[in-house]
Amino acid sequence: MTIDRHQAVLQAAYQAWCGGAALRATRQRAKRFTYGDQWGDTVTDRRTGLTITERDRLLAEGARPVTNNLIRQLVKTIVGRYRADVIDTERGPADKRVAAARDDNELDELDSRALEDFLIGGAVVQRVDDSEGHVAVTNVGLDRFFINAIRDPRGLDCELIGQLHDMSLASLLRRVARGSRRRAAAVRRLYSDAECHGTASMSLPLGGDATRGGDFWSTSQPGKCRAIEVWTLESREAGGARWDVTMHWHCRWFTPRGDVLAEYDSPWSHGGHPFVFKLYPLTDGEVHPVVEDVIDQQMLVNNMVTVLDQILRNTAKGVLLYPESALPDGFTWKDIRGIWSRTGGILPYAPRVGDPRPEQVSVNGTGIGAFEMIQLQLQMIERASGVTGALQGLTPQGGSTAGLYRQQSDNAAVALTDVYDTFTAFRRHRNRMIQSMVKVDR
Repeated sequence: MTIDRHQAVLQAAYQAWCGGAALRATRQRAKRFTYGDQWGDTVTDRRTGLTITERDRLLAEGARPVTNNLIRQLVKTIVGRYRADVIDTERGPADKRVAAARDDNELDELDSRALEDFLIGGAVVQRVDDSEGHVAVTNVGLDRFFINAIRDPRGLDCELIGQLHDMSLASLLRRVARGSRRRAAAVRRLYSDAECHGTASMSLPLGGDATRGGDFWSTSQPGKCRAIEVWTLESREAGGARWDVTMHWHCRWFTPRGDVLAEYDSPWSHGGHPFVFKLYPLTDGEVHPVVEDVIDQQMLVNNMVTVLDQILRNTAKGVLLYPESALPDGFTWKDIRGIWSRTGGILPYAPRVGDPRPEQVSVNGTGIGAFEMIQLQLQMIERASGVTGALQGLTPQGGSTAGLYRQQSDNAAVALTDVYDTFTAFRRHRNRMIQSMVKVDR
């Protein structure tokens, strides 16, 4: 394999990474909203023309940004339902290798966290490796994963896939030296102290754009080495009595400078790469996570609550209008304020003819339809997500029969069937890979 071929593979991996920028950005925004940072979207300040966050805009206007996080509860409900209805019912007899992998890797917990990320980012990725005779399963974050542009929901058109690694030098040597002292020495030479972290400028000789994908080439973790694992589906001529072309998965490990640390064909009986992934829904190659569907409603709820909070804080509540001429002799305004605020307090008052008497002003500023708007947005979130009160196990409203409540719960579960079945298909694929994780000589 020529050097040019290796560089072409690394460049293709970099382009795949850049192609996933929109997916990573969508996940980061959805993750912010899921975990409570819901005022971080940027807007243009009308006064200065500068780009600021929604939070800073409200604070500059004298308002207090209020967050009523409904998305977090939605995600927790879906994950909890899946654990109760699917995962917990699968603990019966299973393939011995799958059962062992479930116990060794705590797959129930791993899959629950993977489902949570699937709802947030619209993608779930795990890798299945053979580690000294035991199957090792790990979740792979989208910030470390790249794949060529695919359109098949099953991923059958995947031809390039890989992962970015930030590892200690010792861990990297165990991974790529593969028991060879000579290869280990070569890797040590490639990773001097100055080069261990990598820099964004390493992308420039390969035609990369450091402003778009500098984090592909470098790590911000002290003491870690950036290594790039790339798997490609390649063709090879088959000899014998009849000429043919076969396809096989080939792996290469690169330094950020493009040096090849190791390369080998798939060592497992299934003949593929170690990744299991599912992108949702992949209509025309697009990914749209569940959380994305309810972000707009969540923003409207927060805006309504913030407006209501601002109105209540700026509405006169128990303001006392006390004429200066009616101030009793020997009393200060501090005294008046103290007596007025105490329950059962007695305030001497000597009225004069024609003078106004003390008066308390209290204005109800809530009758503006804000509560109704908030309730409407809550209903819209339930409709958009399918996570109704019945699915959450909330107490039914008065007058609801048991049959009606059960029907509401079933209808809500149907709305989530597509998400559940997609994730279940991902887990079935993962389990089949676990069963075929047997190393063979190639």
